[in-house]
Amino acid sequence: MITSDFVLDSRLAADARPVGDLPLCRVLLMNDARFPWLVLVPRRTDAVEIIDLSSEEQARLIGEIAQVSRALRAVAPCDKLNVGALGNIVKQLHVHIVSRVEGDPAWPGPVWGSGAARPYDENWRNGLIGAIRTELGL
Repeated sequence: MITSDFVLDSRLAADARPVGDLPLCRVLLMNDARFPWLVLVPRRTDAVEIIDLSSEEQARLIGEIAQVSRALRAVAPCDKLNVGALGNIVKQLHVHIVSRVEGDPAWPGPVWGSGAARPYDENWRNGLIGAIRTELGL
């Protein structure tokens, strides 16, 4: 159940910008212009693992991952979408969806720990968020 006392982890809030809310998840854009990178955060304060969600919420999460993946691929064409829920540093349940192209700064390795983030230009970031919101119908 989505909780009214949901609070986004401070590290996610510092590293990402809000895109909008789906029925279960808050959608964020990571502030790293090297990679079009979205994060889904189920609005459940007590969720650390996917198994902490009800069966219905787990199914909704998979659906929202697919929906957001399609939207990201539409606005940031890629060779591969990387999807992962690690949570070793930020325990709050969140799922990364990263648009990857061959030859990007981290290719073929993971984006985590691959150099310093390059913040978006504000206009570019706002345009990307707007395009993603349009694709998601937000």
